[in-house]
Amino acid sequence: MTTHWKTDRTVMWLVLAYAAYAAVFIFKTSFTFGDVRYFSLFDDAMVSMRYAKNLSMGFGPVWNPGGERVEGYTNPLWVLYMSYLHLLPVARSTVSLLVQGSAAVLLMINLVYVAKIAGLVSGSRIVANCAVLLTASYLPLNNWSLQGMEVSVLTLLLTVALWDVLKSLRSGVASRRWMMWLGAATLFRMDAAVPLMGLALFIAISVPVDRSRNLKWALGSLVLLLGLQTMLRLAYYGDLLPNTYYLKMTGIPIVLRLSKGLIALRDFVWNMNPVLFGIPFLFAALRRDRESLLLATVVAGQLTYSVYVGGDAWEHRGGANRYVAIAMPALMILFSWALWSLVQRAGTAFARRPGAGVLSVITVVLALLSSVTFNAFNGRRSLAEWLLIDPPLYRYENRAMVRQARLVQEISSPQATIAVVWAGAIPYFAERHAIDLLGKSDRVVARGTMHIPAGPDRFTAFYPGHMKWDYSYSIGQLKPDVILQIWREPEDAAPYLDPYVAAQFGPDTWWLRKDSPYILWDRIAALRTDRGGP
Repeated sequence: MTTHWKTDRTVMWLVLAYAAYAAVFIFKTSFTFGDVRYFSLFDDAMVSMRYAKNLSMGFGPVWNPGGERVEGYTNPLWVLYMSYLHLLPVARSTVSLLVQGSAAVLLMINLVYVAKIAGLVSGSRIVANCAVLLTASYLPLNNWSLQGMEVSVLTLLLTVALWDVLKSLRSGVASRRWMMWLGAATLFRMDAAVPLMGLALFIAISVPVDRSRNLKWALGSLVLLLGLQTMLRLAYYGDLLPNTYYLKMTGIPIVLRLSKGLIALRDFVWNMNPVLFGIPFLFAALRRDRESLLLATVVAGQLTYSVYVGGDAWEHRGGANRYVAIAMPALMILFSWALWSLVQRAGTAFARRPGAGVLSVITVVLALLSSVTFNAFNGRRSLAEWLLIDPPLYRYENRAMVRQARLVQEISSPQATIAVVWAGAIPYFAERHAIDLLGKSDRVVARGTMHIPAGPDRFTAFYPGHMKWDYSYSIGQLKPDVILQIWREPEDAAPYLDPYVAAQFGPDTWWLRKDSPYILWDRIAALRTDRGGP
């Protein structure tokens, strides 16, 4: 059987069309403030950008220059890449554009490999074209990737690994290059170990030859790379695991975590359409060949992992979360393959069978309709974002954070300390020592008590990574000069706000420490006078 697949001209046109779409998408994430156009990433990605900026400036991978060493990120190689971008002669307002452009290029390369895999397993160019179309047009994958998360590089590495494994299955010649790709992926995010071990187990079961050696190589590469990360982490941060692990995974009953993960899975399947979601898995189960089962296994592995960690904090936005998104190309390949097979089978039911061209058109039309369904997870809102009618996810919030960062610079001196909930864009652009109220970059909060919701709403009110805070420590002990935001249960913060005065800045209420020498009170008075404030 052939192990080669040459991408046709249609695929290349689709990739070029995607490049144009991504360019518009990225531009629509930007905004102007004053006379400056800003590009800002998803706020978690901006946390990584702050670490990267400090690393590029010689302070090391820390959240605050000269501050405590806490690993408040889970994407070390992505942070390292971001730090390189900060060395380029580019304005701070534009560095994020370089990250977004890099993500677009990675996703374009990914589409080429999607076409290769789809063509290889199905032998059909129409399947390859539909798989590329569905992958390129999937909004959650674009959102997470083009707004700066490491999803883009993880998606590409997983797809390339699948391509290598599938070629091996076809040729019968064992290859371990896929271990290298997914091993590298663990340096971008540790939980890339999930697809690595998933593929290793699948190959061990389906390919008895060299089973023991393949498992040893996979396990060995995993132990080597995770061990290397752990040693570096212990040496620099003094922790076995990233701070975010303690923040998200400790102090929560496993029943609550798994229940929230299952609810997130249920909502994802429902919003994607249970029938359409089930088609590729049923197709793989009926075919029972190694290639379709491999694609289904990769998707199932990421879905299982998502349930295990309790889903993501942004499940209310709909669509695939960050853990599932990296496997969506595999699902789209399998779906396109199943769709083409169904159309062909349906065509045989007619006395006068339609030609291949007619069947191809029908398949493309069904794929386009499916794409609309896949992206309608939030109704009109997500469809408007998908069609670039409305700005992408959190663009308005990003602008608000930049506005607050600029205002912080106006009303405080560089020595001031700020307390934030949105811990990405504000500290990055404000360039002030920051206190993370939700503990992503704070060891004390991350190891503290989780505020578990009570009552019947506890499952839907649980947001991984956003359930720990300690106002007695973050405000009472650390005494920030400016508190820009307070998370849930603001009444718990009230006992520690006596040394502060509330001040209204547009739609935002800030708390300013009355005795702070780093707050420019005269400037605040002038701003209020200039803007007609009290």
